[in-house]
Amino acid sequence: MATVALRQAELVNEGRRFVADVLLRDGLIERIGTLPSDRKFDQEHDLTGKLLLPGLIDDQVHFREPGLTHKACIASEARAAVAGGVTSFMEMPNTNPPAVTLAELEKKYAIGAATSVANYSFFLGATNTNLEVVKAMDPRRICGVKVFMGSSTGDMLVDQTATLEGIFRHAPALIATHCEDTPMIKAAEAAAKAQWGENVPAGEHPRIRNAEACYASSSMAAELAQRHDARLHILHITTAKELALFSAAPLKGKRLTAEACVHHLWFAEEDYARLGHQIKCNPAIKKAADRAAVRAAVAAGVIDVIATDHAPHTREEKGQTYFKAPSGLPLVQHSLQVLLDLVAQGAFSIETAVERACHAPAVLFGVERRGFLREGYAADLVVVDPRKPYTVQPGNTLYQCGWSPLEGHTFGSTIERTFVNGVCVFADGAIRADAPKGMRLSFNGNAR
Repeated sequence: MATVALRQAELVNEGRRFVADVLLRDGLIERIGTLPSDRKFDQEHDLTGKLLLPGLIDDQVHFREPGLTHKACIASEARAAVAGGVTSFMEMPNTNPPAVTLAELEKKYAIGAATSVANYSFFLGATNTNLEVVKAMDPRRICGVKVFMGSSTGDMLVDQTATLEGIFRHAPALIATHCEDTPMIKAAEAAAKAQWGENVPAGEHPRIRNAEACYASSSMAAELAQRHDARLHILHITTAKELALFSAAPLKGKRLTAEACVHHLWFAEEDYARLGHQIKCNPAIKKAADRAAVRAAVAAGVIDVIATDHAPHTREEKGQTYFKAPSGLPLVQHSLQVLLDLVAQGAFSIETAVERACHAPAVLFGVERRGFLREGYAADLVVVDPRKPYTVQPGNTLYQCGWSPLEGHTFGSTIERTFVNGVCVFADGAIRADAPKGMRLSFNGNAR
């Protein structure tokens, strides 16, 4: 592979900002420091005035393949991911068929190997009946087990007490949970339908899927994890109330961790009036006070990881009435720009953004040699021009669904280029036509 010299970049890594040169060779970061000015390399990029960050590791995406490919596929959404500086993703199991057997899971890995320009891993899904499959998973090759403790369809809702006890006792890998109390939500839905019929206003969503429903489920999950000494990662925290379950202790050694998603950091309840079901998602976007509390928890280290829960649907699907419009929104192409705008607003520092979106997922899941700008690590990098504005438009949005809830917004920064395994796969607004495929993520096996 070619040698690539990145000169005079401003690196943001491990709590520091500093200017340095970076040499890439054979897919790895070979050197961080000062490269001789008279030495010639196969490729050279002058990054004066540009930021150089580790590629983001998104620990929660829904790329819809197999079975739901009218919405998205692994190839299309991986392209959108690297256009946004996300070089590795962990994809969820609620596809069609669901990835609840090792055989179905390996089929998804095969699709990733054949089509994804980003590095990839896929969660095994838990059900009420597949505990033996969960026990047999290899934690060095699979990122974790996903448990829907609410908000799922088919048999992926795990609501049997004995099964939950078994998963938390025996899962050999990290357990990631979606926590909402389904009976509480069903009761709220029935009340809303009695009042409005099918035309429930989008703004009722955070009252139907309210803070109490989130806390009832997340507190139950936390208690199960403590009782069985399991590694539990609760996804997409949306409420101030839930934050009391977590601590600001250093990530290493934590047994209970939390994730926040960029849309819950960006939008608030008043945005339903403007965007309607475009921002309908589970758990719901809630009050501005909840958003402020989650932002503060990111800054304080109470929230450990930032991800997207990228979940595309077609415009037509999202334009339906409340009970028909599906939950989820496309985000993976713009998550880094959202974070950088939040940095500019003073929500948290850029060093914290990099910690939560790059370093912490690598540490939490035990991802081998990724997530940091370190010599000998994979050359997964993103170059940002912090002074070049970027407006989200349908013409520059790479999601297969073709839309973004951020359309019309102008970010203060632009993703200039993205390197995956040492190869520049995205530059100047376009994916490289012959971009090589990403790699399957490997793990140190210590997630339990």
